[in-house]
Amino acid sequence: MKDLLKSVACWAAFGVSFLVNGGLMVAGQVPAPAHNPLQRQYHEGEKLVYKMNGVNEAWHYSLEADGVVTKNGGGTYYEEYRWSNMTSDGQPMALSAETPAFRQRITLDLNQNPSPPDVTKVDPKLIGPVMDFMTFYADLWLANKIGALTKADDHFYFRNPMPASSWADGTRVLIGESAIDFDMTLKAVDAAAGTATLVVKHVPPEKSSVKLPGDWMQKPVGDAPNNWVGVQKEQNGTYTASVGQETFTDEIKVSLADGKILSATMDNPVKAIERICEDEALTKCGDAKPHDILRKIDITLVQ
Repeated sequence: MKDLLKSVACWAAFGVSFLVNGGLMVAGQVPAPAHNPLQRQYHEGEKLVYKMNGVNEAWHYSLEADGVVTKNGGGTYYEEYRWSNMTSDGQPMALSAETPAFRQRITLDLNQNPSPPDVTKVDPKLIGPVMDFMTFYADLWLANKIGALTKADDHFYFRNPMPASSWADGTRVLIGESAIDFDMTLKAVDAAAGTATLVVKHVPPEKSSVKLPGDWMQKPVGDAPNNWVGVQKEQNGTYTASVGQETFTDEIKVSLADGKILSATMDNPVKAIERICEDEALTKCGDAKPHDILRKIDITLVQ
């Protein structure tokens, strides 16, 4: 089950991409306000280096993303990153031979909808960091696209009308879903420091759209409807099933000069219960055991 638990929050960037590409928002549909403190101003050739630190339950890791701003033939700007220098619990961690060739392309350009990278050839250890990195960008892109946050304490609640996002592979992870709304606040605009701070809370919707195949999964684990579920088939033929409430809060500090991300943090708790079941229908299960998960991610622009 640990592999499944480490997938928590990776779906978020896919969810934002699905949301904007699914027709709810399209490039150019919602113009940014004239004095948007979060708006990105790109300069082709600009170089950026981010240091990421992560805590996933007991696992501590770090790595670097080295990027450069590029522009395609249509005039859309992108930031293109390569990942390196990964450590695990303080020790260097080797990455796959394909890693140096992998480039993650992300953007805050409002003329381009965000889209998830092709991670089929990415070292599995990088999938979580790559998707968490994109989540920060997707949150900031969405806040810019909506255009409702222009001064300190401005707030906007975005009810997500799309189906739950899935990370199931259909083979080992039979069900892996989470559903969230976006609760956005422009926490501060500090002209003296030249920064703006955006807080995006990913919260359970009033009515969750996740699939809950077992009757016992219907009872809320927390104080809101269950919005996170995972069912994994084990090698011994049993099924490990978990259900619970996931939230996460991203706090993103942005430069007022050009809108680039200076730093960001993610707090991602899941309050869940887990049962070992004999059947895929999850009707013959052992006792429920609590399994609370906590992930913390931070990135800092170091160059």
